[in-house]
Amino acid sequence: MKIHSAGMTDVGRKRDHNEDELTVDADHRLFAVADGMGGHAAGEVASRIAIQSIVEFVQLTSQNLDTTWPCEYDTKLSTDGNLLRTAIWLSNQKICEAVKETAAYKDMGTTVVAVLVSKDMKATVAHVGDSRAYLLRDGEIRQITSDHSWVNEQCKQGFLTPEDAKRHPFRNVVTRALGSRRDVMVDLAEEQLQPGDRVLLCSDGLNSMLDDAAILDAAGNAGDDLEQACRDLIAAANDRGGDDNITVVLVQATS
Repeated sequence: MKIHSAGMTDVGRKRDHNEDELTVDADHRLFAVADGMGGHAAGEVASRIAIQSIVEFVQLTSQNLDTTWPCEYDTKLSTDGNLLRTAIWLSNQKICEAVKETAAYKDMGTTVVAVLVSKDMKATVAHVGDSRAYLLRDGEIRQITSDHSWVNEQCKQGFLTPEDAKRHPFRNVVTRALGSRRDVMVDLAEEQLQPGDRVLLCSDGLNSMLDDAAILDAAGNAGDDLEQACRDLIAAANDRGGDDNITVVLVQATS
């Protein structure tokens, strides 16, 4: 099987600058979205550091198998799982250093969601924060990641319903982010891709405006044209208000 991919970002209707960042690195089968936070444009600095650092580490290790990894190899994880976990850990260290060295970067941070697709079409997904990965298969949509957010934790404990969470004043509060602490925990998941499957990565500017059904509908209107599908997703989120920056990446498995 082969993979095709596309990505796009948009400032939205309410923000005056874009703090999201993305990568579509088809050569290394690496795809990622980061959603920065922090005043005085520091959010875009954090998201840029995250994406650049992850890309650099994945590219470096692909070229040199003897590259020294700063994290102990976890035998319970796949090679791609270890690779993504380490890449994100490194990006977190760089963001924490930037915060320490530059007063203007105080309180900056970023979410991140990334996927590596192996040659045998296993998608390894890693994330920190509330940027999401979805699997679109056979006309259905399933969220792969679980948001690291205050409202999601309350939902899991039965204190909030999903509908309450959408309207709650703390709905944008994340419980994990790069830059907040040096020992950030990275969650990992794996999906074996089938022909026709799509993996969607997005910042919360998409899913805060569109429910799962609307995402599935917008992503499917353009057939196999992934760039148009990205445009359709962003347009749909903007049509619903465009309250935040909107970033999407689509990765499709084909026979």
